[in-house]
Amino acid sequence: MNQPVLRHAAAEDVPRLAHVAAVTFPLACPPDTVPASIQSFIAAHLSPERFEDYLADPDREVLVAEVGGEVVGYTMLVHTDPVDADAAAAVSARPTSELSKCYVMPDAHGSGVAGALVEASVDAARARGARSVWLGCNQQNARANAFYAKVGFAQVGEKRFQVGARLEHDFVRERPIEGAAA
Repeated sequence: MNQPVLRHAAAEDVPRLAHVAAVTFPLACPPDTVPASIQSFIAAHLSPERFEDYLADPDREVLVAEVGGEVVGYTMLVHTDPVDADAAAAVSARPTSELSKCYVMPDAHGSGVAGALVEASVDAARARGARSVWLGCNQQNARANAFYAKVGFAQVGEKRFQVGARLEHDFVRERPIEGAAA
């Protein structure tokens, strides 16, 4: 696979972002998650309309990875203090940015795209003055948890995450930003 082109998302990316989200979000869910709950979550949080909202929000930053002109992954940063009480208690360095979403198309897994997106996201958080980046990752998602550990996110706590009627259990992971102003 060619090296990804990393850039900030633009309005014309909205349909492609929603497509990547619809393909990849189910991969992050535990295998016993009800398909209707997954689809409901996608409709409520990962629709084209929601991506338009995200791109218009000054506290959010969406980065895309393109290979051969195709969007193969994206990340979304939220540059505010955690609103989840469990995450807020677990994250130690402030100010912080949340890596709210980090998704890569299945055929790009293992290609370095996700690592490049994470590094670009950490750089973007550093540019906004963050001293750390945090995320929530489903406890049953062994592949993602191994990846996040590999790229420097330590498990610092736990939180819950609603998908449909079910509360999922996430690890809270945090990565300090080297070179951030103390």
